[in-house]
Amino acid sequence: MLAPAQSWYVFISFVIALILNFVPLQSFALVMRPDFVALIILYWSINQPQQFGMSIAFCMGLMMDVDHASILGHHALVYCVIISIASVSRRRIKIFGLVQQIPQIFIILIIAQGLFALIALINGAIMPDWQFFLGSLSGAILWPFIAFLLSYPLKFGSDADVL
Repeated sequence: MLAPAQSWYVFISFVIALILNFVPLQSFALVMRPDFVALIILYWSINQPQQFGMSIAFCMGLMMDVDHASILGHHALVYCVIISIASVSRRRIKIFGLVQQIPQIFIILIIAQGLFALIALINGAIMPDWQFFLGSLSGAILWPFIAFLLSYPLKFGSDADVL
């Protein structure tokens, strides 16, 4: 059982995710970089839904839109859809261990990438190739590590409450 996360801890996790998303990369590293903000949104909406809401995801999406100079609300819409999917499937995902959660997280991230591609297509962009979806694969592979790192301090908080 995890202790409830402090607001500052959630805030720091989002700041780190934004920094990791804002780091300029080139070529294959850019294609393989997962959407760290989406992963953090998934983590908090699955493990601490009472601490995290759609308004925070919307604001994080607006920050991502400003950074990417994309259509305002593009990331915000996708992040809100991620929260909706995560809230519906939260109990099912938590049944599994971190490694067994990879397929479910991969499906959610593929849906998010598909929405990004759909919104881009509606706005006149060309259809992205298969490499566009590699970020979802790398994000799903990183999921156990990110979830472990975020839950590790919360485990100590629950032990201290028991004593």
